[in-house]
Parts: sequence; C-alpha cells; structure tokens
Amino acid sequence: MRILLVKTSSLGDVIHNLPVAADLARQFPGAEIDWCVEAPFADIPRLSPFVRATLPVAIRRWRKALLKTETWREIGQLRAQLQSAGYDAVLDTQGLIKSALVARQAKGKHLGYAADSAREPLASRFYDATLSVPRHLHAVARNRLLAGAAFGYTPAETLDYGIVAPAFSASWLPATPIAVLLTATSRDDKLWPEPDWIELANQLIKWGLTPIFPSGNAVEQARARRIVQAVPGAVAAPALSIHDLAGVIGQAALTVGVDTGLAHLAAALKVPTIALYTATEPALTGIVGTGFARNLGGKGAPPTVADVLASATEALQR
Repeated sequence: MRILLVKTSSLGDVIHNLPVAADLARQFPGAEIDWCVEAPFADIPRLSPFVRATLPVAIRRWRKALLKTETWREIGQLRAQLQSAGYDAVLDTQGLIKSALVARQAKGKHLGYAADSAREPLASRFYDATLSVPRHLHAVARNRLLAGAAFGYTPAETLDYGIVAPAFSASWLPATPIAVLLTATSRDDKLWPEPDWIELANQLIKWGLTPIFPSGNAVEQARARRIVQAVPGAVAAPALSIHDLAGVIGQAALTVGVDTGLAHLAAALKVPTIALYTATEPALTGIVGTGFARNLGGKGAPPTVADVLASATEALQR
C-alpha cells in the first residue's frame, strides 16, 4: 500500500500528525508512507522512521509570487511528482482548501474531513470520501481518528509520535544537565515576561541545570541575549535548524516553552515539558505526550513563576 499524508503547516500541526504515520505503519506493515509538507517544516516528518519520503511544498512563498514563472515551474514539478507516484490513498488531515488542492494533485483515493469537521468546510468538496470527526477533541486525537476512520481501524489507546531525537553535539553545549527554555512564539501576546524567564532560569541553575535559550530571528536573538546577560551561566544557542534543535531538546532534563511548535516537539520526544499559555487555551492544541507534559495558564491567565517551578519540581522528581 502506498499512502500520501498531506499536512503542510504549521510546526505544531505537523508534529500533531506524526502519530498518524506511526499508527498507519503498525496497521499496515510494509506500507510506503510519504508526506507533503511546507519546506520549512520538512525536518519533522524526516524524524519519523515510518515516513519513506518527504515532499516539500512552498505554498506560503508561492502565494507571494504568483506572477513569477519560477513559481509555476515549481508547482508543475510538484504536480508531476505527485501524479507519477500512484498512491492508493491520499489523506489530508489539515482540512483546509490549500491542503485539499495539494492533495488533489496526487493520483489516488482522496480522503479527508467532512464539511462538519473540516476547518474550512469547502475543502471537503475536493475529497472522494469524507469522514466526520468531533471538533471538540484535541488535534492529535482528531488526526488519529480521521486516519482510523479512513482506513478502517481503531487507533490504539497508547499515543506514539514514533520519533527519537537525532544525535547532536557542539562546543557551546555544556556537559552538565540542561534545561531548554523556549521564549519565542508567533505572536507577542503569547510571550511570557522576560523577568519571569530570568527568575526561572536563575532557579534552574541553583538546581544544577544549565538553561539553554534557542532563538531564530533577530528579535528572538536579542531577547535571548538580554535574558542570558541577567542569568550568569545560561547559554544563548546559535541559530539552529529544526533537526538540530530536536537534537538539543532530546538531551534536556526539562523543557519549558510558550505556545510554540517546539514545545510540542519536546513533548513528542518524551522530554519532560511544561507549556505556558497566556493568550490561548490549551484544551484543543496544548502539548500532549506519554512523558511528563503539563499545560499551564490560559487566555488572559498567564502562569506565575511559582506555578512553573512547582511543575518543574514534579517533572524532575519523576
């Protein structure tokens, strides 16, 4: 059996889809599972031993350059690649018009959410078969139930993302136990106050952990530097790929992060993880995993440092 999974973005959503690949591989030994995903997030399905090939797309970039010949050349190449693969089934777990259009380019039976379940109901018109999944469930559960309904099985109660952290070493990475602190997120209202990060990091150092602060763009780098300057012994990590970040996170004794896809990655890697919510509710998209995974706070109710330290104590004592 050849299966194409379509879950293109964003980082957290892609991570939430990893259990689908693991479930399918166990239900259908020998199945060839490919995954169509936005290029910046392609490192995530590549972590899974159950994914044979990752097919990058660039929908976000293409939208900004629809008049360029290069854009349509790339779209044509992707379509030819998808058409030639000859899939038995194409499963779109995103439920958006953009993902349904991508899925439709591939040959095979097109499967996806029914109009009452899709994030964009119009997407259901592009599938050959549609399936209803309750909307009040967590995103991970919805993805798994959709795949189970599409392929005729009931997902196991045990959750398995099916990934392990890649090996990673660097001269800047300390030999002492580390805590990865993820301060960056896509919206300013999801940030946790810098003084709180400083207080948390100083306490973690007293506990014998070296706080590591990853960052991406210039604003995130500046924030990490400000915090590290106030926390002797903390480390501001250089810019890293998602693959290398997974390697760093996989070595952590603890990860604490705001509402960001990297916190979901830590939970998927079974690293003790605490997620901090300040502007959103974690009920449907909070971190979930088989290790210690704790969601704190909510919309308009950010967690305190004391809240985080209490959960960190519990995580480290396990």
